[in-house]
Parts: sequence; structure tokens; C-alpha cells
Amino acid sequence: MCSIIGYCGPVADMAAVQAGFQRTISRGPDDSRVIQAGPGLLGFHRLAIMGLTPEGMQPFALDGSFAVCNGELYGFEALKAELAAKGYMFQSGSDCEILLPLYREYGLDMFAMLDAEFACILYDGRTNEFIAARDPIGIRPLYYGYDRKGVIIFASEPKNLIGLADKIMPFPPGHYYKGGNFVCYHDIAKVDHFCYDELEICCRNIREKLVAGVEKRLVSDAKVGFLLSGGLDSSLVCAIAARKSKAPIKTFAIGMDTDAIDLKYAREVADFIGSDHHEVIITREDVLSSLETVVELLGTFDITTIRASMGMYLVCKAIHEQTDIRVLLTGEISDELFGYKYTDYAPSAQAFQEEAEKRVRELHMYDVLRADRCISVNSLEARVPFGDLDFVRYVMAIDPEKKLNTYGKGKYLLRRAFEEGSWLPASILWREKAAFSDAVGHSLVDDLKAYAEGRYTDGEFEARRQNYSHARPFTKESLLYREIFETYYPGQSSMIADFWMPNRSWKGCDVDDPSARVLANYGGSGV
Repeated sequence: MCSIIGYCGPVADMAAVQAGFQRTISRGPDDSRVIQAGPGLLGFHRLAIMGLTPEGMQPFALDGSFAVCNGELYGFEALKAELAAKGYMFQSGSDCEILLPLYREYGLDMFAMLDAEFACILYDGRTNEFIAARDPIGIRPLYYGYDRKGVIIFASEPKNLIGLADKIMPFPPGHYYKGGNFVCYHDIAKVDHFCYDELEICCRNIREKLVAGVEKRLVSDAKVGFLLSGGLDSSLVCAIAARKSKAPIKTFAIGMDTDAIDLKYAREVADFIGSDHHEVIITREDVLSSLETVVELLGTFDITTIRASMGMYLVCKAIHEQTDIRVLLTGEISDELFGYKYTDYAPSAQAFQEEAEKRVRELHMYDVLRADRCISVNSLEARVPFGDLDFVRYVMAIDPEKKLNTYGKGKYLLRRAFEEGSWLPASILWREKAAFSDAVGHSLVDDLKAYAEGRYTDGEFEARRQNYSHARPFTKESLLYREIFETYYPGQSSMIADFWMPNRSWKGCDVDDPSARVLANYGGSGV
């Protein structure tokens, strides 16, 4: 990961800007630079991944224009060759160096051309304007706010903007900003025409597109590792990567010392694919002592996000401290596309599709946010193959009748797509879904809930939850998280839409805990 900031006008308090930007130095510990850009400034903290030489340092410049980008531009080599043929000169192997020439050639249409996970800020020296944009899913973070004089400020994380802007909001995915307006260039959740391919064709396309999504994310000048929970999604990513790599891949799993569910399954996958496998064991004390750190680094009060981040943060911390890996591939976004335990209760195909659209549009506030912060705070970069744009567009367009769980097994299309070819053991491929926070060990969530229960009497809980009108806490656990959140991000809860919960309007989903454990169809997920 890297960290970027753009102050798009006269700077009111340079010391405050520098202090705010310094809060995300862990995203880019290799080098830092802040430059004057027209009436404002651009800043960059670098984590070197592509083009490791000093020439790859940003901001990049072109005839009085400047750019900073936190991103990976897949297939950039072809665009670079095309631009070179038009006379543009390049000084580094960095993929992001092509952005200014692309903008010079194609203007704002360039953003829809990118196959990328990115957030960028450009200063156009010819028009004296700032432009910003974010990828269609929001895998790379970007936030904005206005200073007291109305100057807009962009930055990678909310913590960069605390003290600079009164209200901080996420930059909408799939949009660019220009001239005071946010313009949608790609709504990836919207389907114009459904695909009615036969089941076997659907499954073949799913397999081929996911394989391509993994393969392009293996390209890196820095070392790559893989998070492996033993669940379907991360196991498929690792299995594909193992088949496409010349040397054994490095995989990492985490579990509680008392009741880790997934460690045995991760080990089974690792043995099957021949990975160099590592286990991280954590305790109740590790979890509770990291809670405040995790809420602060996340910038959320959401129960699901915080629970799932405990294990992810601690495994990434171990990877950062004990290895020289810089890039991690993860299994996020599969649930939102293919369904989760609660979507088994979808009352119709249309309801399933509408829920998927909602979840994909909101991912940047929840699972994608979790993966970004837990990984980047440990000076690592996240890559998300299930978020490959071509893959997401295709799966979202599949006839939703085929995605409903009428097969007696969730995510049937994804499982069926990899049934042939010995990608994974059948025991893993057809294993029931378990939530990551549960699979690290049921005791992780139980310990957090018990800790929160001991913090408040019933009367204190009822009185203190009334302090919040937006996303009002509804359990003692959610109150604990909200109060920690407000310590670091006072009055900024609107950055997160609400709690990431099952759709309460569906029969069987009106629950007060986001864990799939409380659903009647949890079944054998936790064994």
C-alpha cells in the first residue's frame, strides 16, 4: 500500500497537514514526499511494489502537471508501450507513471480504461484544476473533507483529515471528482443485461475469469504471500496461485490457542497444494489487548468488521515482523457475489440480486476496508482477486435464479466451477461456510462479547447508547466499539452507513448478532 494526500487550494495550516499525513506513514514507510502543486499540495508515502528504484517515487510530473496514486494498474505494460509509441518518456518501472500521459491523451475517459485497484489525485497544470478518482469497488481507500474556507482535501484515510475537516466522508467508488462535482464513470453493481448462459458455461467462465484475476495479481517486484483460512475463497486463491507459480507459495493461517476451527483445514489445503505454510496462534490476551488499536486503525464501529479484523490484523502483524513479504492476496468479495449464509433466506431471485448490488456498493465501508487497514497498517499491500473487475461484472450479470441456493449448498456455482481439475480436496471444496471471526475460534467472539458485558451495567448501557442517533448501538459490544471509535474519530460516524448485518426484512434473518452462528442454517459450519 501507499498513502496519498491532496490539498486542493491554499493550505490553512501546514503543520496540521504534515501531522495528519504522518499518521499513515506505515502505509508507505519506504519514502515520503510533499510538493507544491499549483495553489495546493500533493503528498505521497511510498511502499515500493512495482518499480523498486528511486525513479518510481511519486508524485510523478509531466509539463507542470503532477499525480499521486495508491494503486496497482494491471496490464499497464501494453498501455505504456502505446504511450511510448506516441513519444512519452518513462523513467521508472512503476505502473502509476503512465497516469499523467494517459490523462494527457484521453482526459477523464482514462478512468474507465483502467483495470486497476486505485485511488489517485492529479493536478492539471494547464487548467490549474485538481482531479481525483477511485476504483469501481473502492478497494483502495480515499476520503475527503473541506477546510474552513471550503477547500477540498483528499487523503487515503480519515485519520489524515482529523483536525483539517469538520466532516469526513468516503470518496464514492467508481467516481471521479472535477470542478466541485463527483461523477460516476462506472457503477459495477448495476447490471444492464443479465447473462443466461447454461450452467456449465457459467461455471467455465467463472473458473477462467478467477484464474486470470489471480494470475495478474501475482505480478510484483516485491515478494508475495497468501492468507489462507481453509475456507473456500482463500483456498481457491491459493490453489490457483500455487498452480501458476514456479516455486511453492507462502501461506499464512491464524487461530486461537483453544478452539481454532480453520487451522486444520488450512493445513489440509497447504499440504494438498504444496505451499510453504505458517501458523500464527493467538490468545484471549492478544485479542483484548489489540482491540483499541484495531478500532483506531480501522476507523469503524461496525461489529462484523471489528471482529473479523482481530485475527487479520494479528496475522498481518506477524507477517510484517517475521518475513520480508510485501504483498498479500486475500479472499474477500466472494460472499457478496455468490451469497452468504443469510442469503439462503432470500425470498426471490430479484431480492438476492438487489442485496448483492447493495453489498457490492457498500463493500468499501466493510470487508474491503478491513482488508486494506489490517494489511496496510503493517506496511503490506492487499490484492483481491475476487474483486477483479471483469470477474465481478460477469458474476453480477449471471441470471440470479442460478445464484440462489436451490442446490442445498451455498456458493454452488463457484464450487462447481472448480470441481474438475483437482484444484482442491473435495472436503474443502464442498465444506460449509464459516465466518472468519468464528473460524479463527468461537472463543474470539465470545471473549469480545464477555469483555463488553463486563464493561457496562444494563442501566449504563441503555443510558450511554442514547448518546448516538446515527447507527445507535444495540448491544453492549456495539456500544464498546462505538465509544472507542468516537475517541479517535469524534462525530464522524457517518463515514460508515450502518451495521453490516443480515437483511432483517427476510424471514429467518431478524437477528441481533451479525455472526452466522445465530442463523438456523449454520449447521456444520463451525466444526
